[in-house]
Amino acid sequence: MLSVRSRVTGGERIGRREWASRGGRSVAGLSFLQQLRLQQALGGGERVGGPVVGQKSCVFIFLFGGPSQVDMWDMKPQAPLEVRGEFRPIATSAADIQICEHLPLLAGQMHQVCLVRSMRHQMAVHGPACSELYTGRPYPLPPVTDESRREDWPSLTSLVTRYGLADRGVPAAVVLPWHSQFRGQSLRIAGQTGGRMGDDFNPLLLAAALETGEFDAKELTLSGRQSSERLQQRTQLLESLERRCGSELGSQSKLVADFGRHRERALAMLASGGPGRAIDLSQESAVTQERYGRSVFGRSLLAARRLVEAGVPLIVVNWYDESFYDKVSPHWDQHNHIFPTLRDRMLPVFDRAMSSFIEDLAQRDLLQTTLLAATGEFGRTPIVGQFTQNAMTEKTGRDHWPHAFTVLLAGGGIRGGQVFGSTDGQGGQVRDNPVTPADLTATILQQLGLESNLKYWDPFQQQMQPLTVGHPIGVERTVS
Repeated sequence: MLSVRSRVTGGERIGRREWASRGGRSVAGLSFLQQLRLQQALGGGERVGGPVVGQKSCVFIFLFGGPSQVDMWDMKPQAPLEVRGEFRPIATSAADIQICEHLPLLAGQMHQVCLVRSMRHQMAVHGPACSELYTGRPYPLPPVTDESRREDWPSLTSLVTRYGLADRGVPAAVVLPWHSQFRGQSLRIAGQTGGRMGDDFNPLLLAAALETGEFDAKELTLSGRQSSERLQQRTQLLESLERRCGSELGSQSKLVADFGRHRERALAMLASGGPGRAIDLSQESAVTQERYGRSVFGRSLLAARRLVEAGVPLIVVNWYDESFYDKVSPHWDQHNHIFPTLRDRMLPVFDRAMSSFIEDLAQRDLLQTTLLAATGEFGRTPIVGQFTQNAMTEKTGRDHWPHAFTVLLAGGGIRGGQVFGSTDGQGGQVRDNPVTPADLTATILQQLGLESNLKYWDPFQQQMQPLTVGHPIGVERTVS
């Protein structure tokens, strides 16, 4: 759950209870309802529609399943057919950078993009590999399940939920439009929870209807005086219940503390209204909505842009499409028919939404302060039909390949139109400037201004753990 913190003089963090002890509940004798309205009047979230000066954000786009680096970003046109595949590279808006012919719109934005072609790790199983990207840590357990466990490392969103600062009642980190999950499993994929740091820091999910991509903004917004009055009444009831629980269970009860955090999160978001307005995509013109596309992914990126404007520091967008129900090749996990699937289903959706997202942020002067990072849990085998992990891999597909894959970076002060790192002639092994998931996490934390020396208590290893064990990626940056 989310623990919302306030920013005060000198960057000090205070919680709801301490705020109350400083007189926050009776500011100038105002009622709770009046305080909500005062908070809104003093900047309680009218951020959607214009950039927040100085606010730094990151949008981490997770392409669940593992997209093929050889067929999208790191093409090898001189390699044999079984390596280079059916697609051809095309020129882009960045000199000397080519990408797949089926990404023509994104090709026009490559002057804004840095391709990190040297990402690698050693985990070829989906769940543990997802965990490595979501947490920035090597998977801590035997790779026998894809599902989350209590012993998992905390997700990046959980780290930012705990230690990140967000102004005016917006959460420090959110996830859109779902938690990555395989069909038939009861738990989300590993690495998406607070893990060993505790469920208190599970990230906030802003879910969409996965059939339509529609977000429900009503639950996060107040719609007039009657709603404000009802909120006041319900808050008074909650305070009464909290006092009763405190007397019966003790003021230090975890139940009481959790109860307070739930209320803190809800009131902060309702008071600001920012998250609710951000996911209300009806506020966008039909032209803009069509520009991003009506896909779940397109609508999620449009919501992400609005959440950036609302001041949310970290937004994770998890890929979703209807291939969730495909038993062999769900999402980017292309074990068969990889070329027609990419050409006809996956790449057009990604190309349209991603290019629009980058261009939209640039036009709104948000790209310099917003870091975009897009990748999957691994890449695909350099040889079509090569078997490495999944026995369902056919001669028309590519299997899992963690030894070399690509991360797309844009914004956040990173110079566009560059390539960092390279692979061998088959795109299967990193040749120079290797990058790990820990390095990507460190890059994101640096963007969000989180100190590298922050630590938390790990109950499983009985020691303090740093937020990251990586180092920021050494890409060239623009001169501000």
